[in-house]
Amino acid sequence: MKPNRDDSDAYKKRTEDALFRAVMSLNDVHECRNFFKDLCTPAELQAFVDRWQVVKLLQQDLPYRRIHDLTGVSVTTIGRVARCLADGFGGYEAALEHSSSTHHTRESSATQ
Repeated sequence: MKPNRDDSDAYKKRTEDALFRAVMSLNDVHECRNFFKDLCTPAELQAFVDRWQVVKLLQQDLPYRRIHDLTGVSVTTIGRVARCLADGFGGYEAALEHSSSTHHTRESSATQ
């Protein structure tokens, strides 16, 4: 967040909701990839990808050091992701649940 922003909580929610609605409006992996490539720097996008890999590896109960060895993600970041899985807002769990149930349907439409 920018340090001099004095946005109200309501304004922050409206602008976040607009972004999230834009993501939800995308039709397939190809559109989503292009949106995130436009939205993020390569480093920001890689950070998202890294964290998502970590989520899946944590679900397999791998030790932090093994996850680090497999991904190159710092043990500190792995710990942050683990804390979000345990005490976060439930976003990782929802995405895991939805992506496992829609993976084949949406992935196949992206390759056609």
